[in-house]
Amino acid sequence: MIQNNNQGALQSPIGSGFNAKSTAAEVIKGIDLNGKIAIVTGGNTGIGLETTRILAGAGATVIVPARDMEKAKKNLQGIAGVELAEMDLMLPASIDAFAEGFLASGRSLDLLINNAGIMWVPLRRDSRGIESQLATNYLAQFQLTAKLWPALKKANGARVVNVSSQGHQFAPFDFDDPNFLHREYETLQAYGQSKTAVNLFSMELDNRGGSAQVSAYSVHPGSIGGTELGREAPLELFQKMGFVDATGNMLPEVAASLKTIPQGAATTAWCATSPLLNNIGGVYCEDADIAKLAPESAASNGVKLYSLDEGNAKRLWELSEKLTGIKWNI
Repeated sequence: MIQNNNQGALQSPIGSGFNAKSTAAEVIKGIDLNGKIAIVTGGNTGIGLETTRILAGAGATVIVPARDMEKAKKNLQGIAGVELAEMDLMLPASIDAFAEGFLASGRSLDLLINNAGIMWVPLRRDSRGIESQLATNYLAQFQLTAKLWPALKKANGARVVNVSSQGHQFAPFDFDDPNFLHREYETLQAYGQSKTAVNLFSMELDNRGGSAQVSAYSVHPGSIGGTELGREAPLELFQKMGFVDATGNMLPEVAASLKTIPQGAATTAWCATSPLLNNIGGVYCEDADIAKLAPESAASNGVKLYSLDEGNAKRLWELSEKLTGIKWNI
C-alpha cells in the first residue's frame, strides 16, 4: 500500500465532487469545527481573509498573525471567533515570539494554514541575507511549523496546509545558489523556486509527521482577481506573462479565467477539512481535489514531478534547518 507521495505516487484526482468554480463555503458545507483551533497567516486579506471567515463560520477559533495590526483589525471586524496577534514573516525573531506566545496558552493546534506570501518583487534580502520570496514564501512556513510542532502534535490529527502556486513551474529549487548570490536575479525564478520548496516541504513534512498524526498539503489556489499579491510587479512583467495589453488593460480571456476570492480559498478549505483526505497526505491540490502530474515540457495544470522528488525534499529539509538554525526532530 502506498504510504507517501514521493515521486508523485499519490498525485491523482479522487473525485471530490468539486471543481474550479467551487467556493470555500461550498466545500466546507456540513463540516463542524466547533472546539477546533486554527492559525491562518495572511488571514486578514485576500484568500486568507476568506479562509478565516469560512473556518470561523464553521465554528473554529481562528488566530490571525499580522504585521499591520490596525489594517487587520479593520479587515476582520465583525467576524466572530477571531483572535489577532503580531507577526512579521520577514523577521525570524517575530515568528519565534508569536509561536512562543501561542504555545504558552497551552492550546493544541488543529489547523495551521500557511497562507501568507509575496510575489514578483524586486530583489530584497532579510537580515540573514536570504532572498525575500524564499524567506517569506517558504522558510517562514518551515520555521513557524517547526516552532508550533508541539501544539500540532497535541491535536492528535492536525493538518498543515501550505499555500503554493502553479508558479512552482517557473523553476525547480536551485541548491547551488538559492539566494541569487552568483546569478542574476530574476523575480519569476525566485518566486518559482520558493513555491517548489513549499511542495517539497509539504511532502517531506507529511512523511515525517505521520507518527504524530500530522498531515500536510500544498495548495494551488488558482489565478485570482482582486487580491494584493501582485501589487509590486511592474507592468512589463504582466505584459511578458500575456496578462495585459500594451496599455495595461487586462486581456478579456485572462479576466474570464480568473477565480473569485471565494473560489480561490476553496482548495485551502478543502485540504483543511475534507474527510476524503483523512488517510492521504503530502499531496499537491488544486480546484478542491488532488492535482494530476503535469507534463515535463510545458506549463499546464497539475504539479511538476521535480517538486515531489524524495531526494530533493530531504536535501531541502537539511538546508532549511541550516538556514533557519532550527534542528527539527519530529
